[in-house]
Amino acid sequence: MRQRIVFGFGVLALAIIWFGPLPALAQTSFAAHMTMHMGVVAIAAPLLALGVAGGKFDPVLRAPSLFPPIPLSVLELVIVWVWHAPALHHAARNGLAGFIAEQGLFLVAGLAVWLSAFGGGGDRQQERTGAGIAALLLTSMHMTLLGALLALTPRALYVHDAHHSAVSALDDQHLGGAIMLLVGGVSYLLGGLWLTVRLFRARGTREVTA
Repeated sequence: MRQRIVFGFGVLALAIIWFGPLPALAQTSFAAHMTMHMGVVAIAAPLLALGVAGGKFDPVLRAPSLFPPIPLSVLELVIVWVWHAPALHHAARNGLAGFIAEQGLFLVAGLAVWLSAFGGGGDRQQERTGAGIAALLLTSMHMTLLGALLALTPRALYVHDAHHSAVSALDDQHLGGAIMLLVGGVSYLLGGLWLTVRLFRARGTREVTA
């Protein structure tokens, strides 16, 4: 029952992100676009993953070899950085096909990483948990790095129509970078710390019962 509730919150988060005011705002605001990105990978994806992890709908239980945590974290790194190249970012911001491709890849990559870290079971679960910790911490690091670069860069990489925005393109970019740095970095860091605590508890329980 608890997992269903968590999964439901993940679906609700996606509905708010994709069908609320953010898509329209994102056409003229990099910060709004970044809010959507972080909402998908750092809020909705972990909720959806936790909602199925360890249950009968957990894909990691059925095909664990398809969910190696560290390689998937590297794949997400590539997807995130590529879609923040100015040309692809503008394609996603100004066209429906680009927007769907970007958001779909963000969701798939985010779900894959979170599921690889929290899903699965069996005799090798501690090994997967350890790899999951490394994967989430790696993702936290690259989110923090990209966010810091966007927040501190002295020139605007993503322009918008100034007539439809209350802030300059550079200030908008700095705000978006700060959102990524804080939300993305913190979400994956907390996930890694939670797994670390769970791993130590599991080892402590084994030692007590041994």
